[in-house]
Amino acid sequence: MATPATTEALRRELERLEQADLYRRRRIAAWSPELGPAELVVDGRRCLAFCSNDYLGLARDPRLAEALAAHARTGGTGSGAAHLVAGHGPEHQALEEELAEFTGFPRALLFSTGYMANLGLLGALAERGDLVAEDRLNHASLLDASRLSGATVRRYAHADAAAAVRRLQGAARRRFIVTDGVFSMDGDAAPLAALADAARRHQAELLVDDAHGLGVLGPEGTGSVAAAGLQPADVTALVGTLGKAFGTFGAFVAGGEAVIETLVQRARSYIYTTAPPPPLAAATRRALAIARAEPWRRARLETLVARFRHGAATLGLRLLPSATPIQPVLAGSSGVALQAAAALFEAGLWVTPIRPPTIPAGTARLRITLSAAHEEADVDRLLEALATVAALRAEAGA
Repeated sequence: MATPATTEALRRELERLEQADLYRRRRIAAWSPELGPAELVVDGRRCLAFCSNDYLGLARDPRLAEALAAHARTGGTGSGAAHLVAGHGPEHQALEEELAEFTGFPRALLFSTGYMANLGLLGALAERGDLVAEDRLNHASLLDASRLSGATVRRYAHADAAAAVRRLQGAARRRFIVTDGVFSMDGDAAPLAALADAARRHQAELLVDDAHGLGVLGPEGTGSVAAAGLQPADVTALVGTLGKAFGTFGAFVAGGEAVIETLVQRARSYIYTTAPPPPLAAATRRALAIARAEPWRRARLETLVARFRHGAATLGLRLLPSATPIQPVLAGSSGVALQAAAALFEAGLWVTPIRPPTIPAGTARLRITLSAAHEEADVDRLLEALATVAALRAEAGA
């Protein structure tokens, strides 16, 4: 157990977080077939969820469940070892090949999580003497990975390619520009074309984490790089996750032969962990095929995003400039965000309030996410509830 002094210090810090409206609490969310595809039972209350990253509505598609169960029955549930020991099976290999073909890169390498993929990528490619320029609003895993690599890390103004160039100045063995493709809390897209041009002109490597763009943006959902008019050759490596638009779990890095083989040899988060369960790889292969064969999912998302933004603008809500399924409604203070989320929950709508340190102080928000599992009537219901919350706050003088 922790010492009494440490326990008391931890208790005081937890109290501080509570008083500052920054304390995080888990809710228990469950789905069953009698619910709608965008519904959950959350702490015992049936809710329409607007906080999932299941952008294409595949997480509860029975075809994925069938693929997972079929493979588990015939091949077992676990890989039993790391990829390089005895855990790399036919489903893993097939999924890697299909992900490489989907993204247009020569190879892809599976990781257990997106966090591990970013740690492995930066840890294998960057080291002391290198220089990494990171967007100020990059995901925490990218920032942590750069710091742990031992390279010099410089953060540039959000989505500002000129600022990225300025941060590349100075002596370095190797230079990297690292960015999200779609920023997870703001929902906007990185200026990838400008960043790729900057990388070419300054002999830098461009690394893109497209966790929230793959499956959603670009031709056939191939992601932010394609949506920006770029080719795989313009990017050193692409990171993608499988637990968002593709509805399963895990992640991958796509890149050239030398990059991927370097990860196999040097990425500690790949080498020293158990390979993902093969049935999940089978389910992900099915998800990838469905996502490509059913473009109506992306078309519906576009319709829902436009409908929500039009309605929110009519209500005078403070939106960020996002054309993606991530639609943040700014609240300002953490207290206001918590109160608004609680009011929506009482109305049967689950929206997560996002507060510092996840986002900068003073920018607390409701992070609304849309899915192909939603209907237009669901969006209208959300807008009606948001109008009620806004009206109540106006009456209270907030």
